[in-house]
Amino acid sequence: MKQYVVIGCGRFGSSVATTLYLLGHEVMAIDTNYDIVQDISDKVTHAVQADATDENALRSLGIRNFDTAVISIGSDVQSSIMATLIAKELGVKYVLCKAQNELQAKVLYKIGADRVVFPERDMGVRVAHNLVSQNVLDHIELDPNYSIVEIVTPSNWVGKDLIELDLRAKYGINVMAIKRGTNINISPSANEKLKMGDILVVIGENTKINQISKEDR
Repeated sequence: MKQYVVIGCGRFGSSVATTLYLLGHEVMAIDTNYDIVQDISDKVTHAVQADATDENALRSLGIRNFDTAVISIGSDVQSSIMATLIAKELGVKYVLCKAQNELQAKVLYKIGADRVVFPERDMGVRVAHNLVSQNVLDHIELDPNYSIVEIVTPSNWVGKDLIELDLRAKYGINVMAIKRGTNINISPSANEKLKMGDILVVIGENTKINQISKEDR
């Protein structure tokens, strides 16, 4: 069980905090807003009203003992930078930050953030891909050209195995896993026959993945 501290409990921060808690981890949620702290108090291990830009306050909460800090104060750039800087200086091993734009992300990386995410932008990308390619369930962009994508098995693939489909040669994609109901088959055999409703987790070039969706229409 790891220990996480989530600083800033708006929509993104509270979602991260409650999910980590449900996954069995110890989570401390920190926010300046009393009502937000009260609302999340029964969904995390500890909920505290505190100013994340106050080094003494974070030190007294023992923030240095946490494995990971999630700084989700995206809209208040100055507070986001201060909280990140304090978390790193107090010894938090891994700091993930939410940012509004690339400029904010650059500053956060320069002061020690280990990872910066753009929840609004990333969700927009996922929604757009889902609208354009209806068999795409989820989309994680690795870079502008390559992604990991969950797709519903196209109808013309059902009943065929991975050898017969030869997806690497035809589309340049690799099947990383097959989700069938509640079961997940990691590194499926080449002889694995696909069934209707199977969800494939594939990695490949975006243009090739989009081609699959167009062919299945």
